[in-house]
Amino acid sequence: MFITTAGRTTREMIAEAIKVAEDLQVPYLPRNKKSISLIQQQTDSDCIVLGKERLELYEKNSSQPFFFHPNSAMFRIKRLINGDFDPFASAAKLTKGMTVLDCTLGLASDSIIASFLVGREGLVTGIEGQKYLAFIVQQGLQTWNSGLTAMNEAMKAIRVIHSDARDYLKKQGDSSVDCVYLDPMFEETISESDGIKPLVHLAIHDDLTDEIIHEAIRVAKLRVVLKDHYNSLRFDKYGFQVLQRKTAKFHFGVIEKN
Repeated sequence: MFITTAGRTTREMIAEAIKVAEDLQVPYLPRNKKSISLIQQQTDSDCIVLGKERLELYEKNSSQPFFFHPNSAMFRIKRLINGDFDPFASAAKLTKGMTVLDCTLGLASDSIIASFLVGREGLVTGIEGQKYLAFIVQQGLQTWNSGLTAMNEAMKAIRVIHSDARDYLKKQGDSSVDCVYLDPMFEETISESDGIKPLVHLAIHDDLTDEIIHEAIRVAKLRVVLKDHYNSLRFDKYGFQVLQRKTAKFHFGVIEKN
C-alpha cells in the first residue's frame, strides 16, 4: 500500500497525503505526472489516492476505486424521519441514549442508522478489521455532507476502531453495551453491489465463530442482533429469534438478555 495524490495536485493536498501516509505507516509516493496504474505496476501494490474531496482506494489491476458513500443510509433515515419501517431499527429497538457495538462495521450503513436513533446522548462504536477500509470509512464519516443535518451529526458521532472483533469483545466488560450487532454477510453484499465491488478482496471478514457469538452475548446488556442469510443455520444454532421478511435475502435475529 502507498499514498499519492490526484493528478492535479496542490501543496495542501501533498501535505495532507503525507500526513495520511504517516497515520497509516505506509509510503507516500509523488505522482510526478505518472498514472495511478503505472505507479501500481512499478510498486505491485494497492494505493490510496487523496483528492480534493475524498480518499479513493485502488486495488492493483483494477480501474474502479472505492470511496466512502453512506449508501442506503440516506434514504433509510429519510424513511425513519417520516415514520416508516426499517428492519434493522425494528430488530435493534434502539432509543435515545443507548450504546451500540457494531462488530462488523464495513461501510457503516447500519451504524449510521444506529447513531441516528441513539442520538447525541448515545454512542455507536464500529469495529473494522481491515485497516485501510477502517481509515477511509472513518474519514468519510467525518467529512461526507448528506444534506441532512441529522444524518451528518449521526455520521460524525460514530467511533471507528480498527480491531479484530473477537479481540475487542474479549476486552469489554459483562453487559457493558446495550446492543451488540453482527453482520457477517459483508462478503456477499460486496459481490452483489457494483458500487463496492472494488473492495471484494480487501473487505472480506472472517466468519463468525462460536467464541465471537458467546462474547457478544456476554458483552450485551439488552440484546444481540444478527443479520444473516435467510437460510443461515446460525439463527437456530445460537438461539436467535428470527424476524422473517418475505422475499428478503437477509433476516435479522435477536437474542434478548432480559
